[in-house]
Amino acid sequence: MRELDCGAITAAVARLCVEANRRLPPEAESALRAAAEAEDWPLARGILDDLARNLDAARETGLPICQDTGLVTVYLELGQDVHVTGGDLNGAVQEGVRRGYAEGYLRKSVVRDPLRRVNAGDNTPAAINLRIVPGEGLKLTVAPKGAGSENMCRVKMLTPASGEAGVREFVLGAVLSAGGNPCPPTVVGVGIGGSFDSVGALAKEALLRPLGEPNPDEYYAAMERELLEELNASGLGPQGLGGRTTALAVHINAAPTHIAMLPAAVCISCHAIRHAEVTL
Repeated sequence: MRELDCGAITAAVARLCVEANRRLPPEAESALRAAAEAEDWPLARGILDDLARNLDAARETGLPICQDTGLVTVYLELGQDVHVTGGDLNGAVQEGVRRGYAEGYLRKSVVRDPLRRVNAGDNTPAAINLRIVPGEGLKLTVAPKGAGSENMCRVKMLTPASGEAGVREFVLGAVLSAGGNPCPPTVVGVGIGGSFDSVGALAKEALLRPLGEPNPDEYYAAMERELLEELNASGLGPQGLGGRTTALAVHINAAPTHIAMLPAAVCISCHAIRHAEVTL
């Protein structure tokens, strides 16, 4: 049994909050720059070049990539042989978010109540997704997500008879009807299966996969490629102003479901597909 102090967890979460908001994962930045090189519509290429320059400016100044520094989801893969000491795990994570947003001068966007709208002042509480896994480690992934793209996410309870065609229609409709609202080029997370309460989590977690890494199941990998081609053939383009780069990637997660159900979810991220991780 390994002991892991809450203080180490808090410090790691704080650091990851700042890191995730200031830089993109390398493969995401490479995909954005490659899209700019491949774009032949001048307005679209200009937009993509501006987004790339914004990444350079964030790196040089230490400022966030985007002014909307997001609602935070923290993913924890906790080894079953880890004993967390010195406090409670939830409290350690929330304190890490609180410190990270204060020390990094990141915008605090969380309101305590959805209708009375009083700002929490520290960007907590973060959503926590906990999974117990074998071993003596703790993998932490911090994923801030802004409201512009989150507002465009969709869940639909399809019937089994809708099948693959129904899922494709739903995904394409959700992304294209969003237009420029989620600041394309986007990364599209798709959840298929599970239940009403789990399919959205499947879709959001799909965004954590390294950009462009295919689903290990070739059936879904082919679906990802085909959906991406269709989205980019739509002409919606960067910021919805035309061009060949509407999405940088489509990632699908699938899970077992009930014989009478076919839940589907689309979780759209803007090009700032922000997350950072560490294993303690």
